[in-house]
Amino acid sequence: MENQNEKEYTLLETWRGLAYASQKTQRESDMFWANYFNLEKGIYEQILATPDTVVTGTVKELASKYNVELLIMVGFLDGINDSLKNPNPIEEMTEDTEVNLGYDIELLYKNMVEAKAEWLYTLDAWNSLIPDENRRKELYKEQKSSHTVVKDKKIGRNEPCPCGSGKKYKFCCGK
Repeated sequence: MENQNEKEYTLLETWRGLAYASQKTQRESDMFWANYFNLEKGIYEQILATPDTVVTGTVKELASKYNVELLIMVGFLDGINDSLKNPNPIEEMTEDTEVNLGYDIELLYKNMVEAKAEWLYTLDAWNSLIPDENRRKELYKEQKSSHTVVKDKKIGRNEPCPCGSGKKYKFCCGK
């Protein structure tokens, strides 16, 4: 009989527990991520090589197709989900859940920039997917500037009020 206090973890929770485990040493964590990023790069090289083909299958089938462990595929699906035209149900997926990798090209590129995944947004495949280098630069700048906070120039107390009343700021909106 199963203990009622034992929680059944979803694949995503299991992946995140493994990936972000606090009991790992820095060296173990670095080695884990170096391995993961290498596998991730290999999967992206394959799916970006055939952009017109929407890859579908169960989580288990995709793990087998790309020759990675099931939890590595779960991590990959977690990473790409925000770039998909039809996101997968990653929160509750099982190894038999049917998933798709139908990505939005520009959104995927921007999300790779957002994640600071230089090993991904500098892949050679981008030269044919977004052949206009200026467009890639625009997307890069758009993503980088999306988090830039621009502060308005501070209004001095004795300057004219920006509301257009003609009064000094300190006697109008600056009260």
